[in-house]
Amino acid sequence: MKDIAGDAPVLAAAPAAQRPLRVLVSGYRSHPHVGGQGVYLSALASALQRTGHAVTVVSGPPYPELGAGIDLVELPALDLFSAKNALLAFKPSFLGNWPDFAEWACHNTAAFGEPYAFACRLEAWLRGREDRFDVIHDNQTLATPFLKIAKRIPVVATIHHPIAIDREFAVQSAQKRIDRWLTKRWYDFVEMQGETARRLPALLAVSEAARDSHVAHYGVDPMTVQVAFNGIDHSVFHPDPSVIRDANVIAATASADVPIKGLDVLATAFVTLARDNPDLKLELIGQLRDGRAKQILTDAGLTGRVSSRHGVTREEIAALYRRASLVVCPARFEGFGFPAAEAMACGAPVVASDGGALPEVVGDAGAIVPAGDAGALTAAIAAVLDNPVRARRMSELGAARARSEFDWDRHAAAATALYERVLAP
Repeated sequence: MKDIAGDAPVLAAAPAAQRPLRVLVSGYRSHPHVGGQGVYLSALASALQRTGHAVTVVSGPPYPELGAGIDLVELPALDLFSAKNALLAFKPSFLGNWPDFAEWACHNTAAFGEPYAFACRLEAWLRGREDRFDVIHDNQTLATPFLKIAKRIPVVATIHHPIAIDREFAVQSAQKRIDRWLTKRWYDFVEMQGETARRLPALLAVSEAARDSHVAHYGVDPMTVQVAFNGIDHSVFHPDPSVIRDANVIAATASADVPIKGLDVLATAFVTLARDNPDLKLELIGQLRDGRAKQILTDAGLTGRVSSRHGVTREEIAALYRRASLVVCPARFEGFGFPAAEAMACGAPVVASDGGALPEVVGDAGAIVPAGDAGALTAAIAAVLDNPVRARRMSELGAARARSEFDWDRHAAAATALYERVLAP
């Protein structure tokens, strides 16, 4: 099956802001290729720059890849996950450096302290530099030091999905009492994020599901939240009519084998589908780590028909989306769902769960099944594999929807409206 014809859309100039602002965009970690944090931060910064703002990015490691003219301020962290013995990584200087001590203490008591430590470092770095920025736009660090910062510089924050949902799924899946305790301890920062989200005056949600879940889990006032879809890079993710799809390749992402991602549901569906199709393959973007999904595939003797690649470029991801017969997004919850949007932009038929924002992203262009329902997912995938006419129609609808709905300049315009709101006298 070939994709619909069509070139990548021409990126028009972003609408000019009412007035150019000096925007500091912050993220506690911004890996450019793993997960959506670095992708979002970099794309937002570029779109704000096209709008006419002067943009500076401040980040903890890993640091983002930024466009020309966007300054990067690096706030180094301790990188304790790479330490052979994090407890022995202690230095006497930590006693006079609260962010370092807090990060070390949290890590060595089974908690995740990076967001808080980053915000403490940022608050200290900003002292004496307040007059360099008009507004700060935080990418869901949501640490309480931002409340102190907001007394000196207005703060707007993007919310994706509340990590309280991850915590719920992780606790439910823990088998032992000690594992449940350790999981709750790890996610101790969730309460801090909830408090910060409730007290900030303006939030930018990437979907209605992101807004509504923060209202439900954190008690956020919905009147403080503006909703605007993420954009995608249409110069990378677009159809290529010269590529013929492989009728036996299912593609998906595997950022982590944890319950919220639903990889176990896809693995179960693949086992059923593979019985009737000896040529069917599953290609994963990411690393298939030890977990429930890998165990399901191993028990069925199917690991030889599953491949995974990590550290791939966006161009390589787009190439897979153009080649695969369909792309599956089985998450139990997504605040947005970049894989679904990017796959649609490449003309791939998409089968997704109804977890979180995925129905908003896919719309009428793909197939939606109940989250966690392996039987429904199996049937939906089979319906695409067995019906080339339907698959082609999904391809056409998905590519058209992606072009019309997912635009970074529109997202930056929504952010600018929030800046104007918090700066209004």
